[in-house]
Amino acid sequence: MDNKSLSELEAHLKMSAGITHASQVRNHVTAARLTRTEDCMPRVLTLAEALECVGKEVGVTEWFEITQKQVDQFAEATGDFQFIHIDPARARRETRYGGTVAHGFLTLSLLSVMASQAGTVKIKGTNVVLNYGLDKVRFLSPVRVGKRIRGRFELMSVVEKRPGDFLLKHRVTMDIEGEDKPAMIAEWLGMAVS
Repeated sequence: MDNKSLSELEAHLKMSAGITHASQVRNHVTAARLTRTEDCMPRVLTLAEALECVGKEVGVTEWFEITQKQVDQFAEATGDFQFIHIDPARARRETRYGGTVAHGFLTLSLLSVMASQAGTVKIKGTNVVLNYGLDKVRFLSPVRVGKRIRGRFELMSVVEKRPGDFLLKHRVTMDIEGEDKPAMIAEWLGMAVS
């Protein structure tokens, strides 16, 4: 990674919420693990440039493999121990998926890391983009353990809520490699504040 890429990553990390030295290191390690090309960074645009991007795809992440370890850790964190997620032998016998599948909310939770990798637009002059929630989420196809997913981000709207504060809406499609139907489609809101 060259100095320009490192400075872009550092600038991105400074825009992240709750910045501490530990969170900067964690974000850097995560972004470095997921990012395979140097152009995989959130785009910092002027308001005029962002408005020109409305209705367009603004970022696509690299493929990200879902592992049984991730699924097990998510089950531990959430208390959702359904066999379809944590018991590969039983899931193979008793379901049509041939094994375990990721929790839908695990897939949804990956939006943050995918957005930090390549997916969202940031407005120049704002300091941070806060998660503002979701307008719509649909889980269309289960993600089988061992499959790879990626996020495709389309900027749907940019609305100035107060001077210098902008509500951004991205449509995120979570593709499953080799499958026609996506895992998930979500309309995700972020409040860019100065």
